[in-house]
Amino acid sequence: MFKPRFFAAVALAFALPAQAQTVALAVDGSWSEFVVDDFSAESGIDPLSWIADDGSAIAFDFTLSAPAILKVVDAGFSGDSFQVFDNGISLAFTSAGINNYRDGATPSVIDFDTAWSQTNFSRGLFQLGAGSHHITGLLAVSALDAEGLPFNATLGGVALTAVPLPAGAWLMLSGSGLLAAAARRRSA
Repeated sequence: MFKPRFFAAVALAFALPAQAQTVALAVDGSWSEFVVDDFSAESGIDPLSWIADDGSAIAFDFTLSAPAILKVVDAGFSGDSFQVFDNGISLAFTSAGINNYRDGATPSVIDFDTAWSQTNFSRGLFQLGAGSHHITGLLAVSALDAEGLPFNATLGGVALTAVPLPAGAWLMLSGSGLLAAAARRRSA
């Protein structure tokens, strides 16, 4: 009777996903890095999931009090594309990148802002509502090496920015400022 329970407990432990390293994101537009590398991923983690530099699974956790924009960009070899998840539910895929891998090449870009500005790198914008978020991702499409085989290694970044006010709100705020300045001028 002890053995079936023991084996069931061991099987359940192996079926549970590996504990992810969490990184908190601030809504300030700063980039946080993730990597995909099937050679350094620790056992039990899908090798094409986002990982930290130490090979552990990585997730980005944060709570929003107002809507925000999540930016995801590839900054390794162009030609990669990611599937992005929020609380385990797929948000969508990033855009298709244009493969530019050359034999013996090093990663094309490591600066996330530069990668974001270039159309050959995969990127995505996702609007998130207020609440708690647990962002993870998978390498959906890999850049191909010189022999046409998936490279399965890249780096990318995620960033959170506040949702900008609509143009009408800026117009209303500037008009209110002008009215306040005129009122102060009349009273002086």
